Amino acid sequence: MEWYEIETFLALAEELNFTRTAERLLVSPGRVSQTIKKTERRIGGALFERSSHHVALTPVGRQL
Repeated sequence: MEWYEIETFLALAEELNFTRTAERLLVSPGRVSQTIKKTERRIGGALFERSSHHVALTPVGRQL
């Protein structure tokens, strides 16, 4: 994993909100989403459960 992927994962795991994570990292929410999707493809599983009003870590995300 690249440093920015780790940083994005950790920030989203703490914030559990794409907008606040983006503000914290000074990037767009789309960039946060893109980075997480790339990381999930690399790992081979979902790290977060997402809905329009909810973000939570999956068991794989908790292990990471």
